[in-house]
Amino acid sequence: MNNNVEKSHFFAHLSRMKLINRWPLMRNVNTENVQEHSLQVAMVAHALALIKNRFFGGNLDPYKVATLAMFHDVSEVLTGDLPTPVKYYNPAIQQEYKKIEKIAEQKLIDMAPDAFREDYQRLIDTRYQSNDEQFIVKAADVLCAYLKTLEELQAGNQEFQLAKKRLDKILHDYHSDEVDYFMQAYMPSFTLSLDEITLDDQ
Repeated sequence: MNNNVEKSHFFAHLSRMKLINRWPLMRNVNTENVQEHSLQVAMVAHALALIKNRFFGGNLDPYKVATLAMFHDVSEVLTGDLPTPVKYYNPAIQQEYKKIEKIAEQKLIDMAPDAFREDYQRLIDTRYQSNDEQFIVKAADVLCAYLKTLEELQAGNQEFQLAKKRLDKILHDYHSDEVDYFMQAYMPSFTLSLDEITLDDQ
């Protein structure tokens, strides 16, 4: 064994993303944890970057955007997932929570192995990300929350009705070509059954 290997708790902390459930104040037909949410956000962000590049004159690195999306909620291994109604209850709470997020992000960055600390800082700290990259990740995050509301409503859980309306408005107000394209081209499939999406592909 190499005695010069640097020990770090960084990756053990990241592995706990799977223990943090989203939407904690709402009844869920299917629970969703932060780790699986982050994978879906990464996939959608990658797609949004491709759409922007291919159809709307973008110049993003889809692979970088996907990786940024994978890390967009890592601070929650230290803070937990604060419910949206609490987080945005008023500007003062929102501002203070942003500060807490930044402190948690820096604590995680400080845990990263010395050899890779700068690499992970660039993934976790949004100051190292362009405005376009930040927007794509945020839009993908909102799209995935919207998909969650569709899933719950399809399962008969009406508790997600208001959340869907709120997210609908956010997505509309983005006035984003790539978001609108995703909504028109790919979103309808998420309301179909497995048989319907399978038969359409045959």
